[in-house]
Amino acid sequence: MALNYSIKFLRNRRLRGRSEPPAPAPFVVGVGRSGTTLLRMMLDAHPQLAIPPETHFVLPFIQASGRLRFNPSIASRAIVRDERRRWNDFGLAEDDLLASFEQLERFNTADALRAFYLLYAHRHGKPRWGDKTPDYVRKMKKIQKTLPEARFIHVIRDGRDAGLSQNARVVKRGKEPVPPREMARRWRKRIIKSRENAAEIDKGDYIEVRYEDLISDTEAILRRVCELIELDFDPAMLGYHERAEERLQEMAGALPAKKGRPEREAGERVAAHAMTTKPPNADRVAVWRREMSDAENAEFEQAAGYLLDELGYETVTPRDTWISPDEWAWAKDRSERGD
Repeated sequence: MALNYSIKFLRNRRLRGRSEPPAPAPFVVGVGRSGTTLLRMMLDAHPQLAIPPETHFVLPFIQASGRLRFNPSIASRAIVRDERRRWNDFGLAEDDLLASFEQLERFNTADALRAFYLLYAHRHGKPRWGDKTPDYVRKMKKIQKTLPEARFIHVIRDGRDAGLSQNARVVKRGKEPVPPREMARRWRKRIIKSRENAAEIDKGDYIEVRYEDLISDTEAILRRVCELIELDFDPAMLGYHERAEERLQEMAGALPAKKGRPEREAGERVAAHAMTTKPPNADRVAVWRREMSDAENAEFEQAAGYLLDELGYETVTPRDTWISPDEWAWAKDRSERGD
């Protein structure tokens, strides 16, 4: 207890002296394979805004700021040597990152993170920055406590389509696909937990965007996102696909195995996001109708039908076959026991 208190005390102390929040910064979050990369490409196409590939280091960086020793040198290493192995994606020099930290008038966690994002944005000739890391949907409150300018765009996709897309990647890696019931449970849990987390931050700092609407009514959705981050809409955002292939090359390198994380082959991540090099495609909506059997869909809807319905997605099985929200936690415990 005392140790946890000391870590929190140090983290909070190392926020002192941070500069006033800059312009609102978009943080694109959501369940994997829900269209977060598509939205990243659209936002990054804006002449004023640069969105790097997934960072992953922000939460570990905030955690590291609770150590007894936390200075520009330690902070730069925490980013460059992060276990998620993403540093080479950003195209930055470690010396430049360290120099930007050392130039801060008063070194602190928030301004150090801002310095990284600005370094990346300036490399691309842009004044503003954002982030696209789906997993940050788990800790929005923690991020905003450090970066008050953070505005969260939660991209939500029909869980059946998101699950099918995830399974396609799993199979390519030589693994067994996730069964529909488990696919539904994971999707349901992530969406519910994300919404609970979002309830802890200002309502004006969080919006939900349906992937299907981003495909069918792109400009309207982008205008809504621009309003959230106080940025004028620019038609260049609609032409994101014209430069998406070039932007994806940042992720072309391999990710070596590290700390239990498997190797990711060169080109794998580029291939996984190849659809962003094309205009919005309505064929990517309701894929489950073509690729799920009736039995598989019934299994998914049994576990997540109420959430699908709440979010406005089509369902085809009787409601009385669905597990009710009151039973969700119990059903999860039962499945873990193997009953």
